[in-house]
Amino acid sequence: MGGTGFEKVPARERRRFEGISSRAYEHPADRSALVALRKLTGFDTVFKALSGLLPERSLRLLFLSDSVRVGETQFPHLYAMLRDACYVLDLEQVPQMYVQQDPKPNAMCIGLDEPIIVVTTALVELLDEEEMRAVVGHEVGHALSGHSVYRTVLLFLTNLALKVAWIPLGTVAITAIVTALREWFRKSELSADRAGLLVGQDVQASMRGLMKIAGGNHLHEMNVDSFLAQAEEYEASGDLRDSVLKILNMLPRTHPFTTVRAAELKKWSQSRDFQRIMDGHYPRRDEDKDASVSDSFRQSAAHYADSVRTSKDPLMKLVGDIAGGTADLGGKLRERFTGGSGAAGSAQGSAASGGAGATEQG
Repeated sequence: MGGTGFEKVPARERRRFEGISSRAYEHPADRSALVALRKLTGFDTVFKALSGLLPERSLRLLFLSDSVRVGETQFPHLYAMLRDACYVLDLEQVPQMYVQQDPKPNAMCIGLDEPIIVVTTALVELLDEEEMRAVVGHEVGHALSGHSVYRTVLLFLTNLALKVAWIPLGTVAITAIVTALREWFRKSELSADRAGLLVGQDVQASMRGLMKIAGGNHLHEMNVDSFLAQAEEYEASGDLRDSVLKILNMLPRTHPFTTVRAAELKKWSQSRDFQRIMDGHYPRRDEDKDASVSDSFRQSAAHYADSVRTSKDPLMKLVGDIAGGTADLGGKLRERFTGGSGAAGSAQGSAASGGAGATEQG
């Protein structure tokens, strides 16, 4: 596994977050998407069926037989990172971790009863120590948040989509549940990225890792500021048609686009919430039972409202305009899709139709 350069990175002290609750780093969109998922018709039926029938033991045996279990004698540097990540996030039960041969860089946290972390050989070879530390922290964040259960359901539903006739639901319902699971998991990745930053406590390493996942081991050819600018350009570019295409492109994915993840993480790293956590002010697990569900809903709603208000995406700007009552929906949609704007667009439409459109209702 040469070429990682681990020995070149000096050891350093990192802050520990004793008793930290996953609420400290969970993205508001993650919580909202999970609530929406649980309310989806048929989800409880599928979840209960899979929870009882998924071969949890078989899954563990598969990794034991066909992967390398990380420990004191195998990938000891990864084992040290894993234990360190669990120490920083105060996760008492250290999950089992496996390295799996795969040419695609990837990592995941799965399991119903106990979480299992799996990283691919390509990822191990791609990242340096601090970048890898953020990834391990990302997966430990999934474990602390309890994401592994839903990730496992998504994994099996995706891989066995053609073999789920035994579930007492139609194909349309299964497709809806898979789509909702993917939407939730994309949002959960934003939460886990934050956990990775709390573990690594090096935002530049987190940025480098995401850049490498996007563009390979060519950091000398890449620039963080330019990479982040891509996310802004992606969000702001195009018209309403492009906004719809962005949604369609995203639906089959389990992960958000890498530039978007980097931009979200950079923004959070500069926020007051992040600084408060680093200063030792954060919600704790022993307070979870007393946490207000309504407060969580309000935070999620506020996040979405702020996202719509500040977004540069044409569709989101339109939604914000309509919510603000600045124009009627029909007129706005017509202008955006036809390229017309303001009075000029209306004048052109009236001239083309001999003035008949003057009384048209949107």
